Amino acid sequence: MLRKPATRVLAAWVVASALADWPAIAADAPAAGEIGPFLDDLQERTFGYFWDLTNPRNGLTPDRGPGPAFCSVAATGFALTAYPIGVERHYVRRQQAARRVLATLRFLWRAPQGPAPQGTIGHRGFFYHFLDMKTGRRFQQVELSTLDTALLMAGVLFCQSYFDSDLESERSLRAHAERLYRRVRWNWAQPRAPAVALGWKPETGFHRYDYRGYNEAMILYLLALGSPTYPVAAEAWHDYVSQYKWDTFYGQEHLNFGPLFGHQYSHVWIDFRGIQDDFMRRRGIDYFENSRRATYAQRSYAMDNPQDWRGYGERIWGLTACDGPANRERHIGGRQRKFHAYWARGASCLGIHDDGTIAPTAAASSIPFAPEIVLPTLAHMKNTFGADLFGQYGFLDAFNLTWTDTGANLIHGRVVQGRGWFDTQYVGINQGPILAMTENERSGLVWRELRGNRHVVRGLRRAGFSGGWLDEAGCQKFAGNEREL
Repeated sequence: MLRKPATRVLAAWVVASALADWPAIAADAPAAGEIGPFLDDLQERTFGYFWDLTNPRNGLTPDRGPGPAFCSVAATGFALTAYPIGVERHYVRRQQAARRVLATLRFLWRAPQGPAPQGTIGHRGFFYHFLDMKTGRRFQQVELSTLDTALLMAGVLFCQSYFDSDLESERSLRAHAERLYRRVRWNWAQPRAPAVALGWKPETGFHRYDYRGYNEAMILYLLALGSPTYPVAAEAWHDYVSQYKWDTFYGQEHLNFGPLFGHQYSHVWIDFRGIQDDFMRRRGIDYFENSRRATYAQRSYAMDNPQDWRGYGERIWGLTACDGPANRERHIGGRQRKFHAYWARGASCLGIHDDGTIAPTAAASSIPFAPEIVLPTLAHMKNTFGADLFGQYGFLDAFNLTWTDTGANLIHGRVVQGRGWFDTQYVGINQGPILAMTENERSGLVWRELRGNRHVVRGLRRAGFSGGWLDEAGCQKFAGNEREL
C-alpha cells in the first residue's frame, strides 16, 4: 500500500519573509501558490536522474550523466535515499522502489570482497570509490573510500527504516541492510587511531590523510561510532572535533569549511536541529544553525565579489565541489584568471577557492537552512538561464559567466554565445542533496525516519550528542542496554 503523500510544510510565510527581507529579489521569488509546483518539478526531475540512469539489475548509479560513466558508490547511497522520496511523491509505487532497493542491497552483499587489486567490489565491508557500472568491480586503481562507504551506508540505513512492512521483500531488504552495515570494519580503517583514514589501496596501503576538523565526514564518524560490530572508540569524535576552526567570515561566526557540501552532506540524513555535542553546547548553537550561517556567509561573499567574477550577487552564489570548464589560465578583462575543471570550490576563513564557477546544488542543498534566500536564488537561476541550466534532470551541475571563450578546448560543458560556460551533465553526488534536502524542508521525511534508527541514535549518543529529539520518549528505548542496539 502506498503511503499518503508527505505534508508540505513550506508555507507562504517563506516567500513573505523573502519579500520583506530582500525586496531587491522579490521579482524572482515564486509566489506563495507557486512554491509547491516549483519544488514538485525540481524534485521529480532530479529523482529521474537516479531512477532512469541507475542500472536496474545491480542498483549501481553513475557518477554523472547523461553518457557513459563509472558507478559512484556515494551516488548509489543518494539513489537509495531517493527511492522512498519517489514513493512519497508518487513518482513510483512502493513495490517498485522496494524491488530496486532490494536488488541493490543483494548485489552489494553478494559481490566479492577481498584484498586483491582487481576483481572485487571492496574490502572489509568498505567499497571502492568508483565501480564498473555492469560488473561492480573496482574501477581502475581508485581507493577504498571510507567517506563514500559512509554515504552509501546512510542510504542503506534510511531504506532499512523506511521499508518497515511485514512483506517478505521488505523483511529481506531490512535484513540485507543490517548485514551490510554490520560488515563494515570501521575500526580497521584507523592506521593512526583514533582518526579514520580517507582510504586504502591494495597497492600502497592506507592513505596518509585522516579526517580531522569540521567537514563532510561527520556522517562517517557517526556511523562508525554507531556500529554494533566494529565501532571506533568514542575518542575518535573528540579527535575529529579537536581540529575545528571557529571564526567569523562575512559577519557570520561559525565552524568554517569552504565548500558548502561540507555543511550539507551529513544533514541529508541526520536531523541536527536542537541536538548538540560538547563543542556546540559551548558555542550555544547546533550544527543546523552553523550550516545556516555558512550559507549566509557564502551569499555575502558573492555579493561582495572581491575577485570581480561576472554575475556574482544576491541571486548568483554558491561554491562547492563541481564541474568547471577546464584546467587552464586565461587573460580576461585585463587580468590573469585561473580556471579549473572538477574542483572543490569554496570560501571561508580557511581560504578562497573560487574561479567564477557556481553550482546550483550549493544553494539548493541549503534550502532547509535558509529557504528565504535559497528559493529566490533558484527561481532566478531557472528563469534567467532556462534550458542552458535547467533540463531533463533539473539543474545541470554548474555554470561560469566569466568564461566566454568559444574557441577554447573544454573538459566539461559548452559555451553559450553571449552568456558564458554551462555544464552539459548532471553529477550524482550533487543531485542527491538537492532532492533529499528539499524533501527534508517540505516534509522532514529522511530526518524523521532516521531519528528512529537505532544505529544512528547510538552513534549520536556515543559522540556525546543530547537534547531535542534525542531526549524525547521515542529515543529513550535506545539509551539503556547497548547490547540490544
